Amino acid sequence: MVNRNCRATLRLLTLINRQGHPHPPLSSSPSGIDACWKQLQRNNVHGEHKIVSFFSPLASSLKTRQWGVKIQSRCYGSASVLVQRNPKFSKLNDEDVRYFEGILGAKNVIQDDEKLITANTDWMRKYKGSSKLLLQPRTTDQVSEILKYCNFRCLAVVPQGGNTGLVGGSVPVFDEVVVSLSAMSKIISFDKVSGILVCEAGCILENIISFLDSEGFIMPLDLGAKGSCQIGGNVSTNAGGLRLLRYGSLHGNVLGIEAVLADGTVLDMLKTLRKDNTGYDLKHLFIGSEGSLGIVTKVSILTPPKLSSVNVAFLACKDYSSCQA
Repeated sequence: MVNRNCRATLRLLTLINRQGHPHPPLSSSPSGIDACWKQLQRNNVHGEHKIVSFFSPLASSLKTRQWGVKIQSRCYGSASVLVQRNPKFSKLNDEDVRYFEGILGAKNVIQDDEKLITANTDWMRKYKGSSKLLLQPRTTDQVSEILKYCNFRCLAVVPQGGNTGLVGGSVPVFDEVVVSLSAMSKIISFDKVSGILVCEAGCILENIISFLDSEGFIMPLDLGAKGSCQIGGNVSTNAGGLRLLRYGSLHGNVLGIEAVLADGTVLDMLKTLRKDNTGYDLKHLFIGSEGSLGIVTKVSILTPPKLSSVNVAFLACKDYSSCQA
């Protein structure tokens, strides 16, 4: 289905390109834009609505030009898609809450509406969910028990770190159970010889930076949101930050992770070796997966020694070519 969408999309883009070049005008036969557009609609399956929503106003605009009908229209790069709650997911009940309280204790099972406002709202206040439950596990085993039960009950889950993202990826869409990693904030170990840090996913980035600074090392990641973002969320979104060009991406700095899958299975990939050729390097699947494959609970990361000095230069360039030179 995806391949057919790609072919239909390519044909549509080819026809669009011809509209701006000295080729014969397109006919209004089914072999033109109409045919490509109908093929995209026929190929449309669940999860691919954005493809159609992107080309819908574009196809209408081109057909207007093709048929010579002057109708005022606008072409948008993206269009909102109506998302409906999947009826396959169960709804939370009192028995579920009691089960979670048995695992975490009543203190770490949040149902207060005022406290849930922060968990339901993204940092930009553009997106807002309606979750009625926030869970704060303190160990990997607790995360595993939560996901195992939610998988059995078919309860939708959204993992949440510092909730500093700008695209709404860390907030519920509907009434998902929010699993916050904020209580898992321990620095497990640090090797001063190799500069390898092992910590839990809920560690705030600024706290890690301060710890490494006192040890004579530097965190290869730095963000404007470092005061509240968490390393687990940074890894799950493959955050770049201010030091990307100097130290590279997290794919190169993260040595290993521990993650919990949706069925509660714990994947221990928390390696601390800079070179390891044994088997598949599965950690790269989780870096940037945004919680879709599992919840990252621990991270081992390579940290370089702190620079003896830092020089700041302000350069004024006339154009981009001057910057390259």
